[in-house]
Amino acid sequence: MSKKTLDELQQDVDDYISQFQQGYFSPLAQTVRLTEELGELAREVNHYYGEKPKKETEPEKTVEEELGDLLFVLICLANSLHIDMDSALARVCDKFNTRDKDRWTKKDKGEISNDGNKSN
Repeated sequence: MSKKTLDELQQDVDDYISQFQQGYFSPLAQTVRLTEELGELAREVNHYYGEKPKKETEPEKTVEEELGDLLFVLICLANSLHIDMDSALARVCDKFNTRDKDRWTKKDKGEISNDGNKSN
């Protein structure tokens, strides 16, 4: 499966939603859906990484599945408000790279990162 850009993901979601007469839900309804999906993600994270194991009767879901659900609803909200997610993310990254550039202790070159790779 090839990786898609944010623009392509937004187009995929728009193609899906556009086939229905109802179209996108209102921004308020989508914000509520985001909250619901975030709660489901929190529940899964708690089951896998927290102190609360799943009940045997609970359906098997994954953190990955819940992140996908959350991303889908987030893209729906962005599309309905005509927000380019790529531009929005670029602005946020720029903010963190300027405003917060000295906020955290940077790794030394060659230091092992969390994923096991050496940083450059």
